[in-house]
Amino acid sequence: MLRLSEKRILEIMPGLLIWVTFIFALLLSVLSPLWAIIFIIVFDVYWVCRIFYMLIYMFTSWRRFRRSLKIDWQEKVTRLEGWNDYYHLIFLPTYKEPYEVIENTFKSICNSKYDLKKFIIVLAGEKRDENNFLPIAEKIKSNFENRLYKLIVTMHDVMPDELPGKGSNINYAGHQAKKYIDESGISYSKVIVSAFDVDTRPHPQYFACLTYHFITSENPYRNSFQPIAVYNNNVWESNPIVRVVASSTTFWLLTDLSRQERLFTFSSHSMSFKALVDVNFWDKTIVTEDSRIFLQCFVQYDGNYQVTPLYIPLYMNTVDVGEIKKSLINQYKQMRRWAWGVEHFPWMFRHFWGEKANKKIPFMKKIYYIWNQTEGVYSWATAPILIFLVGHLPIWLASGREKTTALFQTAPNVLAILMRVAMIGLVSAAAMYTVMLPPKPKHFSRINYLIMILQWFIVPVTLILFGSIPAADAQTRLMLGGKFRLGFWVSEKKV
Repeated sequence: MLRLSEKRILEIMPGLLIWVTFIFALLLSVLSPLWAIIFIIVFDVYWVCRIFYMLIYMFTSWRRFRRSLKIDWQEKVTRLEGWNDYYHLIFLPTYKEPYEVIENTFKSICNSKYDLKKFIIVLAGEKRDENNFLPIAEKIKSNFENRLYKLIVTMHDVMPDELPGKGSNINYAGHQAKKYIDESGISYSKVIVSAFDVDTRPHPQYFACLTYHFITSENPYRNSFQPIAVYNNNVWESNPIVRVVASSTTFWLLTDLSRQERLFTFSSHSMSFKALVDVNFWDKTIVTEDSRIFLQCFVQYDGNYQVTPLYIPLYMNTVDVGEIKKSLINQYKQMRRWAWGVEHFPWMFRHFWGEKANKKIPFMKKIYYIWNQTEGVYSWATAPILIFLVGHLPIWLASGREKTTALFQTAPNVLAILMRVAMIGLVSAAAMYTVMLPPKPKHFSRINYLIMILQWFIVPVTLILFGSIPAADAQTRLMLGGKFRLGFWVSEKKV
């Protein structure tokens, strides 16, 4: 008889949970529409309350974000003793990206209001992209090397025990950077790491802000630092659907920044080099290394590790490439890749209670993080579908007798009222989004501002097509395993 390993059982659980939920909702709608209506109304009330709860955190982060942009962080950090003793080690992993994307990132970093001679940049390419990467690397070195303390170029060759992708690339680059730092005699405690996606353009004050928070942190070597990802680099050129999905990610991050106790690192982030060495760099066998690195540190330091929010932006590209169909496919794949973060669930469980358990981590911390991870991926996959699709099913399937009941008669009005109340969150996000937009290019007409507002009415559609479905896709693939497992998909970038 086939026996499933502990790991496979844990991989099956998230996907099984969402499909049990969908099947239960469908069966209830068919067998007992009135009870299904009660369930949907209760569920919608819960989500409306949750929206208002999350709005409080979003507005809190928004105020801090606006305040942070007004601070001269460079002037503030120079008041701290020893601030100029720190080096910034910046990783830029790349695969098949064009020169213009990489050049724009280097230009942005070099426009920082910070001493560039404190920057060590690692441009990390792949051996399988050698013909494209090497000419780009030479051109980058020619144009930027003399402005920095050091520019290191690495080229990673995928090994049999690695998953091809960003994680294995940046792991190799990390070890190469360690060799240089060891040879240079630079103290690990004086190196602050930033792991950026290659299209990341930091705010001019980002490194000053990061250095200030690192130095003033109670224990900087037990902290990662998470800025706000704003997808503004090509926002005016992107189609409305891609813009809404990308900016929804920004607002999700804004909400979580005010809840430090549930923050994971996401996409581009920063941390101490000392902690990075202690955990032997990023995991080279997974897709979502950006958030796993936090969990590695959390387990390494017996739960004494956290993520500190930085209310300052890093500007990034949307996945729009100029063709609507291709851009939408790219958007789906990007969301599915992010949803593949469900792969953390079995890892966390095994390192909290399973065969690799760290028994020094406080029990309630384990419960809290497992709950946040499980509830997060579950809601991502199920909530929009239950609210916008399944919620109407019992009304359609009810019998003639059931349609005469008071509950059935009032249910559509109740659901409509709840949806209108929930629109408050939508209007708030639209207003904030408009303020965050970069200046409109001259060749765009003013009507584009109106489109930027009206596009938010498609959120119910994007929540399903680019939220629930890719999340359910990812969790189902993890549940099935084998050939269904996801590899690392590189987002195509276009200037």
